[in-house]
Amino acid sequence: MRSTLRYLLPALVGIAALALWEFLVRHYAIAEFVLPAPSAIARALAGNFTSLLGSLLVTLKITWTAYLIALAGGLLLAILFSQSRAAEMALYPYAVILQVTPVVAIAPLILIWTGFDHVERAATVIALIVAFFPILSNATLGLRSVDPGLADLFRLYGASRWQVLWRLQLPGALPFILAGSKIAGGLALIGAVVAEFAAGSGTSTGLAWRITEAGFQLQIAKMFAALALLSVAGIANFYALTFVEWLLLHRWHESAVKREA
Repeated sequence: MRSTLRYLLPALVGIAALALWEFLVRHYAIAEFVLPAPSAIARALAGNFTSLLGSLLVTLKITWTAYLIALAGGLLLAILFSQSRAAEMALYPYAVILQVTPVVAIAPLILIWTGFDHVERAATVIALIVAFFPILSNATLGLRSVDPGLADLFRLYGASRWQVLWRLQLPGALPFILAGSKIAGGLALIGAVVAEFAAGSGTSTGLAWRITEAGFQLQIAKMFAALALLSVAGIANFYALTFVEWLLLHRWHESAVKREA
């Protein structure tokens, strides 16, 4: 009973918050263009569901394309860094530059370089830049966090660098890689949305443009409906990656084993 209540608790808190929101909006007669009630947002979502869902799919396509490229590139570069200190010293500062540069500042430049007729391509590049560093930094840390005793044992038995990497470093780094991947999944969605906002043109069909469009037309309930879909997409991304983490770790890693216990 207690475990069931624990899983239901977030839903109960959300329902209570929505009920309070609805009551306050009605009680104080707040105008819909200032703060729409949840019931008004639900009506706007139902009335515009087809167009909003299509835009959401465009945003998710950009997000997952950028995420998968960032995952592959970040992991490969982290492997290079773990094998070559010189490569890390030469390239890591540039990865840091990408991380600390405000994406809003470089989004217009990327849009110009990729062309305003290729907004999805520009959004993918921006989302990739945002998602890349967490994967790189976590994977590099994980590959370096090898038990020295096990490393000595592998060398004692004459294991090659490839065998040490494949059989020791990568399995040991997997929790770090998955943790960075969960962070990158959320950041890729943020990067895609920022890129769509920066495009500032109807040529973009992503959900961020629908939010901008609704704001220009003072359709605040529709804007909140689009924001709600974005939130649901972000939550779904997070839990999908959490499920992948559980699948890969629950049989052997203490973090997942303790969670199940």
